[in-house]
Amino acid sequence: MDINEIWVAYRTSLRAFLLSKVADPDDVDDLLQDTLIKINSNLDGLKDQSSIKAWLFQIANRTVIDFYRKKGRHTAQQLENLWHGESEQKVQDDLVKCLEPFIAQLSEEEQDLIRAIDLEGVAQKLLAERLGLSYSTLKSRVQKVRSKLLRLFEQCCDFSRDTQGNLMDFQQKPSALSKACKSCD
Repeated sequence: MDINEIWVAYRTSLRAFLLSKVADPDDVDDLLQDTLIKINSNLDGLKDQSSIKAWLFQIANRTVIDFYRKKGRHTAQQLENLWHGESEQKVQDDLVKCLEPFIAQLSEEEQDLIRAIDLEGVAQKLLAERLGLSYSTLKSRVQKVRSKLLRLFEQCCDFSRDTQGNLMDFQQKPSALSKACKSCD
């Protein structure tokens, strides 16, 4: 099989795979190009043509791993430059201020649940024991509250998500005039 045939047959699948691993479409395009280069460089070493698909995705997966390793080396320095020395706690406190108006629209029980799990980091199993609930019941309640909170956010903003559902971008809706929607301007 020649590189052009391989690329035509698997490019779309490889791109979808990369999108499932990396949120930024520009990074995905770069990784797709890196994957093509690696495939082209190593095609002669492929012994069994029947395993080409697995081989291609193995190369793509290693390319993603290399990407995150390289990115990880620079992350600490980049974060320091981004936050200009702000403590992690201050950043978290600022973000909580944006969430509070939305959380305040939930019932008191829902507020306590979302604060404990998502803001304070209490493990769901531990919280289930504290509340005398089964773990599956608590998980179900947490998902319902998160969905309700998401609906409140969606009243204010339009969201762009990647294929994994991760938030890529948002924009406040022009019609979003409520106090909760204006709290993070």
